[in-house]
Amino acid sequence: MRNDLIDPATVPGWGVDADPENDPTYPMRDRSREDKGGMNWARPTQQEETVEVLQSIERNNLPAVFGTSTPPRGVSGMIRRQAFKFSESEWAHWLMLMAADRVSVVEGVVEDLGRGRIPNIPAEMGIRSELAHNRTGFIKKVAVTGAVVGLGWLAANLISRRAAAKAEPPRRAGRRFGKSALQRNAEKALRMKQEAGPQTQIPEHRTSHQGGVQGPQVGYTDTMLGKESTYTSNLKRSHNARTGDA
Repeated sequence: MRNDLIDPATVPGWGVDADPENDPTYPMRDRSREDKGGMNWARPTQQEETVEVLQSIERNNLPAVFGTSTPPRGVSGMIRRQAFKFSESEWAHWLMLMAADRVSVVEGVVEDLGRGRIPNIPAEMGIRSELAHNRTGFIKKVAVTGAVVGLGWLAANLISRRAAAKAEPPRRAGRRFGKSALQRNAEKALRMKQEAGPQTQIPEHRTSHQGGVQGPQVGYTDTMLGKESTYTSNLKRSHNARTGDA
């Protein structure tokens, strides 16, 4: 990049503040006579301090005139007091003041509701003017706000589910997938028996050994007693010779 010499007379507006009478900072800052001491006008009468006024650490006195309509109060006032403990050249000062403004809005809404007044938040936010003069910007704000709120809700839901999963006692391996088909069928049969009542001829449950053939109920047949633990009927076959037997 070349730095060429230019003729100041050809630059529009060059030296516009050369005349001290046209200098907006004069006489607060008199560039032509540095030894004069700055402003040469009498300081106005100091306003009486009737409310708490937060003062920058860069100043050693209050300005001659200051606002008193919104003194610091509540949670927002606590944040503002902490902010003024930092220099104006530090981020903490301005970030805390911005946070205090947001908190103050919430405090104002709560105060209105406490007095029985429902605040007209859309009108106070200037939504009508936004729609009339900045419709595109308003739509972007709504979209961004919705996305931020939605992501915040999803993140909170995910965190709560993970916390609940960690706090829940471990389950048995078999219970994770519910009851087996055999368990469901057994419970269904038991429920049907209980609903049917005593008129049904459903024997009580017995184990495989209890249900086996026992004692003198076994007769002589032309069939051999099997090894199974259950009784096999002889289908009313006679011990005598039958027609057609050799």
